[in-house]
Amino acid sequence: MRIAIVGAGGVGGFFGALLARGGADVTFIARGAHLAAMRRNGLRVEGGAHPVHVPDVRATDDPAEAGAADLVMLCVKLWGVEAALEQIRPLVGPDTTVVSFQNGVLKDGYLTAAFGAERVIGGVGYVATHIARPGVIAQTGSLQRLVFGEFDGRTSARVAAFHEACAAGGINAEVSPDIRREIWQKFVFLTGLSATTATTRLPIGPVRENPRTRAFLLDLMREVVAVGRASGVALPEDYAEECLKLVDEVAHDMTSSLFHDLDRGRPLEVRWLSGGVVELGRKAGVATPLNRAVADILALHADGRGGG
Repeated sequence: MRIAIVGAGGVGGFFGALLARGGADVTFIARGAHLAAMRRNGLRVEGGAHPVHVPDVRATDDPAEAGAADLVMLCVKLWGVEAALEQIRPLVGPDTTVVSFQNGVLKDGYLTAAFGAERVIGGVGYVATHIARPGVIAQTGSLQRLVFGEFDGRTSARVAAFHEACAAGGINAEVSPDIRREIWQKFVFLTGLSATTATTRLPIGPVRENPRTRAFLLDLMREVVAVGRASGVALPEDYAEECLKLVDEVAHDMTSSLFHDLDRGRPLEVRWLSGGVVELGRKAGVATPLNRAVADILALHADGRGGG
């Protein structure tokens, strides 16, 4: 299976390395020092239960050089999605499938508008990773999981082929009959985690232990659930409460990528997280005052400090 990965950072680099280890024909679209290191020394994954080194990596900053792929994985930050869509175009041939493993629920609309609904499948990724240094991805913990599927719920040949490639690489992969719900389930948890850790500038431990910030977290997630249900997603009415149980199980010092990006002065995905809740809530007629507050509070930081 020919797989092109647009965005070879923590998520794309990690899962791409495992796919390549399993025998898939993987091309990474990367740039700068990370690209140079991958060409020179291959790609390493450190930390986690099973370190990985793929010594020979196909990587380029020119998608046209890679040619058409069977499957394109989009793994860039959401603020870079417009540029990424242009990068994807040379990778898309007559039979190419495109899947986004980005955060949020607005992502698949961008792909559908650019390439047509028939080319797009839905995806959700779970892994705690970051680029430790050029050519090296660091994994925190052992969780790694990909969930994907057709939006109409059918089991297609292309989804089955991707699942087989994931299994060969040791990826904990699952085909979902309701991928839209899976995407929203992650969105509920991620929005609450991101909003609270970024606005308080603290890990989730203190947030969940203080009665007022715990209630704030729960109510943020309740707003997301209400918007999802009003948008036709099959979320249980008490799903926010279920997510709060998950929050109580994660590490005390867990934060979020939004927290780290804010701390480092990088552009933020808040427009697509809490801001996305507000946008979709407006369309569905659901009030989202808490998520609007988060989006407004972080608006001054949304473009970063210019240091990348």
